Amino acid sequence: MTLKKEDIQQEVFDLYDDYAHNRINRRDFMEKLSVYAVGSLTVPTLMSFLMPDYQNTLQVKADDPRLHSVYVMYNSPKGGGQIKALLSKPVDAGKKLGGIVVVHENRGLNPYIEDVARRAALAGFVTIAPDALTPLGGYPGDDDKGRELQAKRDRNEMLEDFIAAYDYLKHQPDCNGKVGVVGFCFGGWIANMMAVRLPDLAAAVPFYGPQPPADLVSQIKAPLQLHYGELDTRVNEGWPAYDSALKANNIAHTAYFYPGANHGFHNDTTPRYDKAAAELAWKRTVEFFHQYLD
Repeated sequence: MTLKKEDIQQEVFDLYDDYAHNRINRRDFMEKLSVYAVGSLTVPTLMSFLMPDYQNTLQVKADDPRLHSVYVMYNSPKGGGQIKALLSKPVDAGKKLGGIVVVHENRGLNPYIEDVARRAALAGFVTIAPDALTPLGGYPGDDDKGRELQAKRDRNEMLEDFIAAYDYLKHQPDCNGKVGVVGFCFGGWIANMMAVRLPDLAAAVPFYGPQPPADLVSQIKAPLQLHYGELDTRVNEGWPAYDSALKANNIAHTAYFYPGANHGFHNDTTPRYDKAAAELAWKRTVEFFHQYLD
């Protein structure tokens, strides 16, 4: 049968969120999913529907002639050592561009995040998308295995990897020295924490990312643009305290909540994707970066 997003109960998306964030294992996920497998709607059908589709969703192909995209290695001395990353820039820039560090979710540098990095480059930036799984062999080509690998790394060491990517990008000859960060899920936490750690960070855009500890918020200097899905109660519960701390410290920030959107709504490879919300959030993101990075 052909499923549509509206055919699926919200509880199924909530279950997938638990599974995607390692709160339940695959066996428990399938067992809980069976409650919603009624009639011709089988567990395998639901599983197939929920899993990412990387074959048919790329918006900017790896060999797009408008871009120069190459894999590079850079050093992260306080993190994982030598880290692999995708470095992308428009071929006809004609000037130095602002830089964006693009931070993946909790499963390594998969095709979706590489695609996002290329989209950002096409929008007029030089981008770097690191793979925090490099010390463990890199993104394994499978999100389930990617999550297992990423769970083996210390998240603070991974934060150092992305901070090192910021330094690497800032000193690229094609970069104008102004560097921001955009991150998704785990990457949203990284974006928040890079804002805490880097006083010279030009801008930060966390998508549905966990918030930093309240006692560290005063260290943030960069303007923030934050994106949340209305139905993402797990992440959203930390927003009121974060908002209060940002206001108390006079930190420029704007938060957007997208009605009816789930966690992961920007990821166009899964049924949690919300096209209207994702396109609006991305438009806002690009405009924000042009404001602060050009």
